[in-house]
Amino acid sequence: MVVEGYLQMIQAVITRLSTQSTTIKGWCVTVTAALLGFGVNATSVMVSVVAFYVVLVFAFLDGYYLGLERAHRALYRLAADEKVEPWSFAIQRPGVREVLRAMCSPSIALLYGASLAATTAVSVSVALK
Repeated sequence: MVVEGYLQMIQAVITRLSTQSTTIKGWCVTVTAALLGFGVNATSVMVSVVAFYVVLVFAFLDGYYLGLERAHRALYRLAADEKVEPWSFAIQRPGVREVLRAMCSPSIALLYGASLAATTAVSVSVALK
C-alpha cells in the first residue's frame, strides 16, 4: 500500500522546484531588462555581452531545476506504483545532457530565446552607432 504522506512529500519537492523555476525566470527578465536598458545608452557592446551571459546562465540554471523536477516526477510515479523503496528520495541528478534536453522545453526555450534575441538586437544597435 502506498503511503500518502510519502507521495505528498515528493509532491512538495516538485512544487518547490516549479516555484523556483518561476522565480529564476522573473530574475532573468528583471536583470536582463536592466542591463539592456543601460546597454542601449552605452557606447560599448560590453553591457550587451554581459546580458547575453546572464541569460545563458539563468537558462542553464532553469534547465537544471526542470531536470530535477522531472527526476522527482519519475520518483513520484515509481512510488505511486510501489516500485521504489518506501520513503526513499534517491533520484538521478540531471547531468549536462538532461539539462540541455530540459532547456529545449518550450517553457525555457521561448523565454530565454526571446531574451537572447533582444540582447542580440541591442548589441547590433550599439555596434552600429
